Amino acid sequence: MPETQTNGLEVLETREWLDSLDYVLAQGGPERAGRLLQQLSLHAKRAAGVNLPFTATTPYQNTIPAVQQPPFPGSQEMERRIKSLVRWNALAMVVRANKLQEGIGGHISTFASAATLYEVAFNHFLRAQTETGDRDLVYFQGHAAPGMYARAYLEGRIPRQKLENFRRELKSGGGLSSYPHPWLMPDFWEFPTVSMGLGPIQAIYQARFIRYLENRGLKLSTDGKVWAFLGDGEMDEPESLGSITLASRERLDNLIFVVNCNLQRLDGPVRGNGKIIQELEAIFRGAGWNVIKVIWGGDWDSLIRNDRDGLLVKRMGEISDGQYQKYFVESGAYFRHNFFGTDPRLLNMVEHLSDEQLARMRLGGHDPIKVHAAYKAGVEHKGSPTIILAKTIKGYGLGEAGEGKNITHQQKKLNDDELQMFRSRFGIPIPDAELHDAPFYRPADDSPEITYMKERRKQLGGYLPERKVRAKPISPVSETHFEEFYKGTEGRDVATTMVFVRLLGKLLRDPEIGKLIVPIIPDEARTFGMEALFRQVGIYSSVGQLYEPVDMDTLLYYKEAKDGQILEEGITEAGSMCSFIAAGTAYANHGINTIPFFIYYSMFGFQRIGDLIWAAADMRTRGFLIGGTAGRTTLAGEGLQHQDGHSHVLALPVPNLLAYDPAFAYEIAVIIQDGIKRMYVDQESIFYYLTVTNEPLPMPEMPHGAEVRDGILKGLYRFKTSEKRDAKLRAQLFGSGTIMFEVLKAQQILEEKYGVAADVWSVTSYKRLYRDGNDCERWNMLHPGETPRVPFVTQCLKDAPGVFVAASDYMKVLPESIAQWVPRPLVALGTDGFGRSENRASLRDFFEVDAKHIVLATLNALARDKQINSEILGTAIKDLGINPEKPNPAIT
Repeated sequence: MPETQTNGLEVLETREWLDSLDYVLAQGGPERAGRLLQQLSLHAKRAAGVNLPFTATTPYQNTIPAVQQPPFPGSQEMERRIKSLVRWNALAMVVRANKLQEGIGGHISTFASAATLYEVAFNHFLRAQTETGDRDLVYFQGHAAPGMYARAYLEGRIPRQKLENFRRELKSGGGLSSYPHPWLMPDFWEFPTVSMGLGPIQAIYQARFIRYLENRGLKLSTDGKVWAFLGDGEMDEPESLGSITLASRERLDNLIFVVNCNLQRLDGPVRGNGKIIQELEAIFRGAGWNVIKVIWGGDWDSLIRNDRDGLLVKRMGEISDGQYQKYFVESGAYFRHNFFGTDPRLLNMVEHLSDEQLARMRLGGHDPIKVHAAYKAGVEHKGSPTIILAKTIKGYGLGEAGEGKNITHQQKKLNDDELQMFRSRFGIPIPDAELHDAPFYRPADDSPEITYMKERRKQLGGYLPERKVRAKPISPVSETHFEEFYKGTEGRDVATTMVFVRLLGKLLRDPEIGKLIVPIIPDEARTFGMEALFRQVGIYSSVGQLYEPVDMDTLLYYKEAKDGQILEEGITEAGSMCSFIAAGTAYANHGINTIPFFIYYSMFGFQRIGDLIWAAADMRTRGFLIGGTAGRTTLAGEGLQHQDGHSHVLALPVPNLLAYDPAFAYEIAVIIQDGIKRMYVDQESIFYYLTVTNEPLPMPEMPHGAEVRDGILKGLYRFKTSEKRDAKLRAQLFGSGTIMFEVLKAQQILEEKYGVAADVWSVTSYKRLYRDGNDCERWNMLHPGETPRVPFVTQCLKDAPGVFVAASDYMKVLPESIAQWVPRPLVALGTDGFGRSENRASLRDFFEVDAKHIVLATLNALARDKQINSEILGTAIKDLGINPEKPNPAIT
């Protein structure tokens, strides 16, 4: 058969099939058509082995056809005017700030591209309170913060003066933080999101934590949603995509991602040679999400409807994002020639449109009708999370000043002509004579615009963003839970990890706070000896336990339950930290005083997820971080990757974090009791880091005296005084964590072999001492005419005789941080360097923090102080079995 006849026959067959499908659609609807296509595909595969090519994407067009769009419920014209006012004030805020202070920074273009996405949400979807009394939680895109401030200004929630002081928070009258920061604006922002990637992963775990609260009966089951507004460039961050399967596995239909696909990141295209919307669609569809694409605005509807042969959709799918960006900045003639000009039939489709009309063809993310349809479908969807991929233009509305250009993200200024163009395009009633100063504009309170936007927010329960502390303080926890640990273990060896686990078990049984405790573990429960809690409170699972565990016949089997209390997160410190943040901020977000205890390998805390810990601090998170198997020398055999000698150093920068390295059971009990009181009774915005180890050691009884408890909390107290009170040679030894027991051995050696009377001090927190010392120094500098304040460490040591030696399982810089407030020079021993796979004794010898090196350091300090003959040192080195030629552990 001639080729022309074959082609003609194919065209005819195709038309017949399409007509048949149209008939099924008209008679049976999309669901019937979908079932038919599935049956055809299966039949073709069984009958003739026809394999359709795999694709995880749908055509490059809107997921919701125009015919399925719901009616728009508001006034499009009024909302357009409000959106224009928000746009102008957001732009004016950044432009004015940079006129007043060169280089103060700010971002115009992100909100410019996302204004429609936000305004439709604010006017119709984001609920400050639902009918059931719940509310939506919103993770706003950090770089879009000026838009949120501008809207709050129009709502009357932020005064003009604070807008004037954007990015200048220290000005008189206060200002506005650059990005969302709850620490800086505790009544406004809820979630810090500008460290990109942290918003998406936190939103996922927040949505799951809501289900956890509901399934445990701590919160009524409601229809509140978690919204996360994100950037397409942000999706390159591992945290953005790393936990998306959790959301689908947990069927989190209370979660909605809105990705502003303006095709640009900071320096250029997100996927210049690809298509980010298609890429994200494939990723999220493959992960089980409901994907809604909003690509083309209503201006394209008639063209798409008349595209019977699929030529237009095919052409849409051929263009790379880099080329689309070029189309955005060129003329309508360029667009006509390069986009449609590849096929005469495409040119015919737009011959009725002028070049100017082509240039103004809106994208879906700038069309409120398309955006509303997508949001409504996402809110009503059941059974899986939703992601909305909305195509926009970065810098939309900035025109030649930066619309769609690579420089757009960094743009902070507009000249007078550019301001005039923006003003005119969006109809802002500001005369030309005033434009140079980019003045703010707010209509009168009784204007139609302000009245409309306030009414919409009233209908949705109030204003967003807004942060409120909704939980009431708890009652003090009974002392009886802690008394057991004051008595010691009477010679029995117990690891501090097991002390913590036993204390946690007792707290979980408390009738008042037990239900509020949220144990969080990243697949290390058995490592930390926590398997007994499996039976006691169960592991949370949204579906319960649908299988018989292999260890069912054992006492401590792996028990999952729908109302389980433990969040056993799997191998993800980042995900576990997000659960910690969700639980630790529930006092504000949900009005529930949940108390998270997140226990993990200490090496994989501050080093691995320090950004999330910093975000937790910003969010005023409360709870306990427990660094298990802590210290460089306590984790026998594991080696370099697992041995932590620096987490306490990395904890120093976090302002509202209290860090402790306890040695004894009673210290842990005192610290945790104090933490619960300060965070949940007194309602302080602090959180705690405690290090515990798996080395079994004898736990002593708590010494008597109020100064002991006070010293534990402030960071230092004398644990053991030398019995050789009349000795001429004296020393003060500092110990922490498991190295405390090496210090106690050293005390005995010094007294028995070298006649040195040594007192032993327990340093529970170098950070507390460091902070207190600096606070005193600062106060004294600022108050020269008043009685100087004395740091706590100086007060404790003022009458302590002899040399000072500190031994730590952490870097030397940790004890050195308090050296300036110690009465005489401090000798610091620590574990600088990489870890090794060895036993504990060998590791402590290698890092020179064992008893013999503490003894040598003490003798050396005495010799340097001319209290003993230096010849003694050589003898001591031999007697102690120290190799003076051994490699330096700090650089080996």
